[in-house]
Amino acid sequence: MEKNALKGAIEALIFTSESPLKTEKIIELITDEYGLELEKNEINPLLDEIAGDFNAEGRGFSLTEVAGGYQFRTKTTYASLLQKLKAKRPPKFGRAAMEVLAIIAYRQPITRAEVEDLRGVDSGGVVRSLLEKRLVRILGRKEVPGKPIIYGTTKTFLEIFNLRNLSQLPTLKEFVELEEVEVERVQSELNLPES
Repeated sequence: MEKNALKGAIEALIFTSESPLKTEKIIELITDEYGLELEKNEINPLLDEIAGDFNAEGRGFSLTEVAGGYQFRTKTTYASLLQKLKAKRPPKFGRAAMEVLAIIAYRQPITRAEVEDLRGVDSGGVVRSLLEKRLVRILGRKEVPGKPIIYGTTKTFLEIFNLRNLSQLPTLKEFVELEEVEVERVQSELNLPES
């Protein structure tokens, strides 16, 4: 298969995938469709070329490695323009939701009681809301009396905050100082009610 045709196939797969597409999945799909025997070291340079093509100035999309896979994303430069496409502005990302999400992200695995101890207020409703939005998930139960549920973040969390993995979490100071455009993008994607 010609290199440009292979790049086109990879672009099409990433573009149509609902979630970040892992290199292994790209190889599997191309092998199944075209009968090619490809290795990761053959696909990675093509992904780099595609990223270079789309990351060029003047393009509206970039190829981003996020949550262990690849995904096309609109550039943040165009965030305010894209907001105009929406009929109504989404509700703001509430302070309580932001606090609980940050606590879970940085302290996971963590129980609701531990979150509440840190915040000093009941957080059950906020945790439920974050579960519904698929930003946090139940990891299991803590091996202590009462066996409380423990929570952690999800792949959706990584995708929305544009992280490859949890080690890329910003410091708490950086988290608080997110640029307004980024906060609005996150609020729009989460569509969380004010708390």
